[in-house]
Amino acid sequence: MKTVLLSAPYMLPQKDRFVRVLEHYGLQVIIADVHERLSEQEILRYAGQFDGTLCGDDRYTERVQKACLPRLKVISKWGTGIDSIDQQAAARFGIRVCNTPNAFTLPVADTVLGYILCFARALPALDRLMKSGQWQKLPARALSECTLGVIGVGNIGKAVLRRARVFGMKLLGNDIVPIAPDFIAEQGVEMTTLTDLLERADFVSLNCTLNPTSYHILDSNALTRMKPSAVLINTARGPLIDEPALIAALQTGRIAGAALDVFEIEPLPLDSPLRRMDHVMLASHACNASPSAWERVHLNTIRNLLDGLDIPHEDLESVM
Repeated sequence: MKTVLLSAPYMLPQKDRFVRVLEHYGLQVIIADVHERLSEQEILRYAGQFDGTLCGDDRYTERVQKACLPRLKVISKWGTGIDSIDQQAAARFGIRVCNTPNAFTLPVADTVLGYILCFARALPALDRLMKSGQWQKLPARALSECTLGVIGVGNIGKAVLRRARVFGMKLLGNDIVPIAPDFIAEQGVEMTTLTDLLERADFVSLNCTLNPTSYHILDSNALTRMKPSAVLINTARGPLIDEPALIAALQTGRIAGAALDVFEIEPLPLDSPLRRMDHVMLASHACNASPSAWERVHLNTIRNLLDGLDIPHEDLESVM
């Protein structure tokens, strides 16, 4: 009997449901003890015991994959990002890596616009003042007075730019790959260099994937390029930003604020200075929140697993 390791955090709250589905296809299921993600050492505890996995951002390094051979055939990632998986090692070992592209474009893009509105209209600060008994006016801006710079003009970056255009924002984009001319023309996006974008944008949104070319794309040098009045938004991956450099920039007033859904270390340590900054908005890697999107990803993640294990699944939707 083939065995599956279930460690995807968004599936575990409904584990009984998914175990029933997997058992329908003749699979035995191991439920991992996981909070947020499995480390290399935590996965190694299960090495050699499973043929496929339904995982989150678990650290499937080369060492882990090698230890899981020869049984491991497929790593089915819940969601889109697969930066936690050594894909080159998987290719060498013949392990199939699957994900769900474009899984959370809409909720993530909505979140970015929500953060922009909060900072532009000073909503969190006004709320704090009112609740502390103060009746005070604060300066704010209309979005039509602001420039948005999007780093990474993929599916989510495009969705962010489309939404911002409706509010009349001036739009800047930066990417290492060419962007379709029709999108640029229709949305009125000015594609430019990273340096120019940072120097001109009132809001900078990170929407690129994490890879060797984007790791710490916003380091101390890049942060010094930003306007002192600018706000940085990261809903992509924590290591896109050099977090100590960002903390220093926020502490010294080098930039005006930040909205962060992702961090270099997750969960964010309790002693992080970011937790004590009023000009920073924080969330727990939760901008993908959307029941309908989650359900689509549940379905596709199981479909990918079954494909990787060569198990027919024509009735999957009805079984789900």
